[in-house]
Amino acid sequence: MNGFKRYLSKEIGIEFKACLYFWGILFFYGVYRILGGNWDADIIVMAEMIFTTYVMGYIQVYLLRGFDESECFGIWEGISAVICTVIYMGISYWGNWYERNISVTVFFGAYMMFMFLCIFGVYKIKRDIDTELLNKQLNNFKKAQDRNV
Repeated sequence: MNGFKRYLSKEIGIEFKACLYFWGILFFYGVYRILGGNWDADIIVMAEMIFTTYVMGYIQVYLLRGFDESECFGIWEGISAVICTVIYMGISYWGNWYERNISVTVFFGAYMMFMFLCIFGVYKIKRDIDTELLNKQLNNFKKAQDRNV
C-alpha cells in the first residue's frame, strides 16, 4: 500500500504541475495572439500544450528528479530547466504555436525559464507554509499529551 500511495502522490503532483505550466503557457499564447490582433485561439495548439505539459511533468518528476520542487536552485536545477525549456521551444516551433517565428520562440524560451523560477518559488513557499502548519500541529499535540498525563 505504501508503494501505491507514493505513486498516487507523484501522479497528483504531476497533475498539479501540468496545470501550473499549462496555465503559464496558455497565458503567453493568449497574450501573443491578442498582441497580433487575433482574439481566437487554436484548439489543436491548446491540446498540444496540455499534452506537452503532462509529458514534461513525467519527465521532470521521473527523469529530472522534480528539479522545480528542489530545496535550492543549483546547477542541476538550472541544467534541467534549460533542457525543459529547449524541449518546450522545440515543440512550440514544431507545433507552429507562434507561426515558427524565431524571435517569439526565443522570447517564449526566456519566459519559460522565468516561469521555472517562479514555480520553484511557489513550491518553496508551499513547503515553508506546510512546515509551519505541521510544527503548530505537533506543538498542539504535545500540549494535549501533557494535559492528559
